[in-house]
Amino acid sequence: MKTRPDAVAGTGLLVAAIRARESTREDRLFTDPFTDKLAGAAGHQILDAALATSGERTTMQIVVRTRFWDDALLDAASSCRQIVVVAAGMDARAYRLTWPAGTTVFELDQPSVIAAKNAVLAEDNPQCTRVPIGVDLADNWPAALRAAGFDAGAPTAWLIEGLLQYLDEDAVHRLVERIDALAAPGSVLCYDVVGKSLLEAPFMAGLLKSMADNGAPWLFGTDDPAELVPGWSAVVTDVAEPGNQWGRWYAPTAPAGEKEAPRGYFVVARRD
Repeated sequence: MKTRPDAVAGTGLLVAAIRARESTREDRLFTDPFTDKLAGAAGHQILDAALATSGERTTMQIVVRTRFWDDALLDAASSCRQIVVVAAGMDARAYRLTWPAGTTVFELDQPSVIAAKNAVLAEDNPQCTRVPIGVDLADNWPAALRAAGFDAGAPTAWLIEGLLQYLDEDAVHRLVERIDALAAPGSVLCYDVVGKSLLEAPFMAGLLKSMADNGAPWLFGTDDPAELVPGWSAVVTDVAEPGNQWGRWYAPTAPAGEKEAPRGYFVVARRD
């Protein structure tokens, strides 16, 4: 079964609904006042169905990664005034994070997704210069990015969040190679990857079947995520580490040598 762009775009509504629900907690890890309307009724329905099928455990990774990438991007922005969010979906970081003066956030996604997001947030003001770009990642998005004012000679922070599992292995490497070609010294690449061990975990079976049935199967996973960025200095973090630190995880962090433990990874790679 091939991945349908509309199905993958629908996961953006799910992510927005999860962020909206987290934002209502007293012990919330972040506050996102835009996600409730970005999710809409459809996003909340998708979330309710996911919770009924697989329980809260499968939403925790999205909550943890949101906070983790919030912190990582703001840290990177101290030296990178260009931010590129790849497959931005309903992400509202351009509106809710306190960016340094002079920051430009480029958002790449399907034209229909960008148009829908622009309509919902038409009366809201971003906290930076926001440049939305409607383009399919299978097309020549680097040219579209340059045409929109991106400076390939300037350090840039790149974010690939919640995307790589929907691509086949060739597409993953092609995406990273394109970013590598655009990344000036001092650039930072942030991405998350699911482990093959996670794809094979029994508790994931219900969620994975549901995603495949809806045309958005998870295709890619690796337990060596740093291999995607040869030549960069990569720091790999097991998702369970910040998840446990912030009280949003379901199991202790597995020992490093335990190969069969289901894992997900956050990677912050720097081009020196």
